Amino acid sequence: MELQFSQLFEDVHWVAYACLPVMAALIGWGTNWLAIQMTFYPFKYRGVAPLLGWQGVIPKKAEKMASIVVDRTISRFGNMDDIFKKLEPEKITAQIISQIEPRIEEYIDEIMYERQAVLWDNLPITIKKKVYDWAHSQIPRRIEGLVAEFGLELSSLIDIKELFVEELKENPELMVRIFQEVGANEFNFIVKSGLLFGFMFGCLQVPLWLQHGEFWMLPTFGFVVGFATNWLALNVIFRPLYPRSFLGMTFQGLFLRRQNEVADVWSRLIAEELITVERAANAMVFGRHARRTRAIIQKHIRPVLDQAGILKLVAQLTVGASGYVELKRALNEKAIEVSVKPFHDESFNNNRSGVVAEAMSERMKALSPSEFQDVLRPAFQEEELQLMLIGGVLGAVAAATQWLFIFS
Repeated sequence: MELQFSQLFEDVHWVAYACLPVMAALIGWGTNWLAIQMTFYPFKYRGVAPLLGWQGVIPKKAEKMASIVVDRTISRFGNMDDIFKKLEPEKITAQIISQIEPRIEEYIDEIMYERQAVLWDNLPITIKKKVYDWAHSQIPRRIEGLVAEFGLELSSLIDIKELFVEELKENPELMVRIFQEVGANEFNFIVKSGLLFGFMFGCLQVPLWLQHGEFWMLPTFGFVVGFATNWLALNVIFRPLYPRSFLGMTFQGLFLRRQNEVADVWSRLIAEELITVERAANAMVFGRHARRTRAIIQKHIRPVLDQAGILKLVAQLTVGASGYVELKRALNEKAIEVSVKPFHDESFNNNRSGVVAEAMSERMKALSPSEFQDVLRPAFQEEELQLMLIGGVLGAVAAATQWLFIFS
C-alpha cells in the first residue's frame, strides 16, 4: 500500500514536471497581457498614492507623449501652409459663404437691435433693403480675401503642437484609442508571443529543476519568463530596424514592416480626431494667437460698414461718431462670433479630413524606419523597464504559487 502511494506520488510529480513548460507559457501570456492592460488602463490613478496604485502609462503621460509624437512625426509632415493648400482654399471659402450668406440679414438685425434699436426701428424699409443688398454684395468678396490672407499667415496663427497636445491632455482616452488602433497587430502579438516564449523558457527549466529542484529556482524562472517575454516581444516588434536576410528569409521589426498600412491608419485617425478644419478654426480664433486672427478678421470686415454709404451717413447723423464706432465694434465682434460656425458642418469636416489624411500618409510613408518607429515606440519607452519588472515580479509570484501547491 505504501509502495503504491509512493509510486502515485512520483507519477504526480512527473506530470508536474511535464507541466512546467505549460505553466511557463501561461505565465508568459498572462504577464504580457497584463503589461498591455497596464499600458492603457486605468485612465485615472487608482489605489493609494504614490506607490500602491497605478495609472495607465499612456493616460499618465498623455501630454508628454503627445508632445513627443508631434516633435518626431507631425512636425515632419510640413507646416500648416502645406496642409492648407491641400484643403483647397476655394472650397473653404465656398463653405463659409454658403453658411453665412443666407443669414446676413439676420446678423445685421441682431447687431442693430442690440446696439441701435431705435435707429434701426425707425429706418424706412427701403433703406434697410439697401443695407442688406450692400452686405450681400460685399461679404462674399470680403470672405474670399480673408481666407486668402489666413492661408498666407496660417503657420503663425495655429500652433499645431498646441492644438495636438492640449486636446490629448484633456482627453487621454483619445490617445489610448489611437495607439490601440494603430498598434492593434503589435499588441496582439505581444500577448500571444508570451505563450511561445514562455513555453520555450519552460522547456529549458525542466532539466535544471530535475537536477537541482531547489525552491528558489521556480520563482527565479518565473521572474525570467515574465521579464524576458516582454523584452523579446518588444524587440521583435521594433528590431531589426532595416530588413535583414538570413537563410533566404528577410527579417524586420513587425511594426516597421507595416509602415504603409500604419501610415494610412494613423493619418486617418489624426485627421479625423485632431487636425480637423473645425479644430483648426477654433485654435485660430480662441488659441494663443487669437489676437492676430481677430485683427485680420477686423481688417477685412470693418470696411463693409465704412463703405455702406447711406447707413454710414444716417448712423453718423443720428447716433454720432461714438455710436457709429460702437456699430463698427459690434460688427467686428459678430464676425468673430460666427467665424467658426461654418465649420461645425460634419460632412464638410469629414470631406476635408480625407484630404489632410492623404497628405500626412504620403509623408509618413516616406519616413525612414528609425523615424517611423517613433510613432508607436514612445508608448513603451516611457515605462518600458517598469512594465518588464512588474511582469517579472508577477511571474515570480505565479511560480512560487505553483511550487506551493504542487511541489511542496
